[in-house]
Amino acid sequence: MKVGYGLLTAFYTHPGERDHLVKILLEAAESLDEYNTCIQYIVSESENEADTVFVSEIWVDKGHHEASLDNPAVKETIERAKPLIKEVKRIQELDILGGKGV
Repeated sequence: MKVGYGLLTAFYTHPGERDHLVKILLEAAESLDEYNTCIQYIVSESENEADTVFVSEIWVDKGHHEASLDNPAVKETIERAKPLIKEVKRIQELDILGGKGV
């Protein structure tokens, strides 16, 4: 039984910008506390790629994730992050079925 919508995204930054992007994404994670439809938002660094950051998200459904992108605060965060990012790759959309922490 599906319990949520998951999204795994890779952000490839311009050289030396990873730490700055991580800071912005962690601020974004804190701002999601007000979204009870966001179950998890995890920011991770690659151990093998110096300029790569991963974000793993779990939402109650895809529609709530998409609706969050219309929030003015989220739009502002995206605009601050854009200059740091060379490429964004949506790795996978997932049907979340359960597990620890969900």
